[in-house]
Amino acid sequence: MVHLVYCDDAGKKGEHVLDKIKNGTKTMLVRGAAGRKIPHSRVFEGEVLYFMEKGTAKITMRATVRQVKNYVKLTNEEINTLLEENQNKLNLSDKQKNRWQKKCLCLVEFTDVTIIEPLDFEHQGNMDDWLILDKIEDVVAGTSIPYIYERSKFHS
Repeated sequence: MVHLVYCDDAGKKGEHVLDKIKNGTKTMLVRGAAGRKIPHSRVFEGEVLYFMEKGTAKITMRATVRQVKNYVKLTNEEINTLLEENQNKLNLSDKQKNRWQKKCLCLVEFTDVTIIEPLDFEHQGNMDDWLILDKIEDVVAGTSIPYIYERSKFHS
């Protein structure tokens, strides 16, 4: 599987997430929620991440998943410890640290970041900030297919 990660920084002051990834000061992503939510337990070592900045409709970078750590039922102390222990890879602002005070966290470390020829993203309704795809062409203008939400659901 491949993953499309929206980086939510359009128009904000300071260094953008994509800039941090490009210059190597960010080598890990965090996603979290009150309960398990994509990509928790659904992204694996060796898979490919594609990155785009929300609002641009351009997919501009790719990387390879190096390591994934999934956590559930974290206490506030455990959340703070995890974020602090990984701050050298996460490179989070204080505001971002507050955003990820969630009971379920997924930490995704990546490597081999490559700038790619921008791909035109074809948006579809109700998409999350992390998409799981068979191939990136499934969401690229001209080759896209209807997004299959079944892949994003957890199965018992």
